[in-house]
Amino acid sequence: MTNRITKLFNIKYPIIQAGMVWNSGWRLASAASNSGILGLIGAGSMYPEVLREHIQKCKKATNRPFGVNVPMLYPNINDIMDIIVEEEVKIVFTSAGNPKTWTTWLKEKGITVVHVVSSLKFALKAQEAGVDAIVAEGFEAGGHNGRDETTTLTLVPIVKEQISIPLIAAGGIATGRAMLATMVLGADGVQIGSRFVASKESSAHEAFKNAVVNAKEGDTQLTLKELAPVRLLKNDFFRQVQELYKKSPTIEDLKNLLGRARAKKGMFEGDLYEGELEIGQISGLIHDIKSVSKIVEDIVTEYELAKKNLSKL
Repeated sequence: MTNRITKLFNIKYPIIQAGMVWNSGWRLASAASNSGILGLIGAGSMYPEVLREHIQKCKKATNRPFGVNVPMLYPNINDIMDIIVEEEVKIVFTSAGNPKTWTTWLKEKGITVVHVVSSLKFALKAQEAGVDAIVAEGFEAGGHNGRDETTTLTLVPIVKEQISIPLIAAGGIATGRAMLATMVLGADGVQIGSRFVASKESSAHEAFKNAVVNAKEGDTQLTLKELAPVRLLKNDFFRQVQELYKKSPTIEDLKNLLGRARAKKGMFEGDLYEGELEIGQISGLIHDIKSVSKIVEDIVTEYELAKKNLSKL
């Protein structure tokens, strides 16, 4: 399964395990890399020295390529970037910010840079900034998301038509069939998040993993667009947000309700009532908690079978 993405990252399969806050520690990233895909450590939920520890442990747990996902809206960004260089990480995925801010600096250090976008406008800006590849993420995805609510099915071919660098599809992908579908639309590879939340190696709390497994179609919704759009499981906290919207809240009102460490409380500590539970729409198709190696094996097997069956259509 050799293509532009496998060559760019020196991996066996064109699949990236998304770097998600409170879910993507060194255990998940190393297990993903050991399975022949690209594992990513999610730096968004880590203080700089915690990130350093995860990078060092990941290097001991795998001799295969892995990277770090850096949401640029978080504080301590300078310290995080310095640690990435000091620890000789060779792949960085940036998101939630202007790619021009760090791309040149990182590439001068010999680092491969990928930027996550939710629209054609930002895809073109990322390409202009000199990134090596782009992740086009539809609004089906979990976590922070695009305000325009462009679906993966629409976004991937729109972006593909206008860019020349490798394209990675994300949002609503958890199976081999979905992987094949997005690659037929023009993607060179896929980034998968929610499916890996419900893995044995994910750093998410078991209660959150089980909530993902039990989720049904319609159990998630995009909200808090005034702050940073985020897709959440509908729990007590989500319902508090909806009640507040009935009162035409200010941005300050929303910030006060959100408070601090709400995502940590939900995904990492397992508070299913007051916590912020970020997950994608595809959670309705996730029915079990498996090892990362089994998840990758199932996706690749299904992908190959679906590709063979295309000739029968």
